[in-house]
Amino acid sequence: MKQLEFDIDPACEKKRLDVYLTDVQPDVSRNFVKKLIDEGRVRVNQQPAKANYRLKCGDHVELEIPDATPLEVVAEDIPLNIKHEDEHLIVIDKPAGLVVHPAPGHPSGTLVNALLFHCTDLKGIGGVERPGIVHRLDKDTSGLIVVAKTDHALASLQNQFQERTIKKVYLALARGRLSPAKGVVCLPIARHLKDRKKMATGTDDEGREAETAYEVILHMDGYDLVRLFPKTGRTHQIRVHLASLGHPILSDSLYGGRSRGREPVLDRQALHAHQLELIHPNNKEVMIFKSSLPADMAQLIPNSDSLGL
Repeated sequence: MKQLEFDIDPACEKKRLDVYLTDVQPDVSRNFVKKLIDEGRVRVNQQPAKANYRLKCGDHVELEIPDATPLEVVAEDIPLNIKHEDEHLIVIDKPAGLVVHPAPGHPSGTLVNALLFHCTDLKGIGGVERPGIVHRLDKDTSGLIVVAKTDHALASLQNQFQERTIKKVYLALARGRLSPAKGVVCLPIARHLKDRKKMATGTDDEGREAETAYEVILHMDGYDLVRLFPKTGRTHQIRVHLASLGHPILSDSLYGGRSRGREPVLDRQALHAHQLELIHPNNKEVMIFKSSLPADMAQLIPNSDSLGL
């Protein structure tokens, strides 16, 4: 249990209680502060107070922050390729085949299991000792993923995703030759009507807005190397949008990319999260991370080293 006390000076007079406590405890979110207030863990002048209470000069505020409760997921010593880590967040270069979060069929061996073992400084997300998963990559998609360590970092990154200020760049090998070689796909995405494991393009009434810009980097014999810029982050968005153009991702059996004839075969869809740009939740600096094209995709591209990917 962490117990904190604050004496309100004139500079903080008339501030809402929940806003003030979020300002002085940047590792917790405003929602978590409201939860503590609702639980009676915040007192003003020794009396329970409401979140919208306006502070007065001379008020004495007491705050209790309970210890984070352990997540009921086992920590596992799984190697991680860490691109960046500080007390607020961690950026991982995820290999293909690694599931992000435990789920039916994948109760262990996930990125979350690995992070629980690696991160000994988790502050707690919503009072639970866990990493804050802000976005996900499909099991067989490789590349960059950012994870929050604190409530404050989680709220900041979630807001950046909602405001679409986080910039992501993907690389893919798409079947055939895209024409035009540069364009934008604006098609809503919804759950497939018959196959619940799949997503599908739909109408505005049926699906959620989804937009992906693309440009061909290199034409090859039977497939293209494509750079993609998803504006939104819907489930399977890039895979569905390329398939809607008639150019599914190579070896993506779920969306029509199963190899034919002499086409090269990979053990997974040829999709890689190549670049991630975000604003650091604490110091507000712009951070740009890059992940090199993985070996299984690079081997299918002539002179791939010369492309600088």
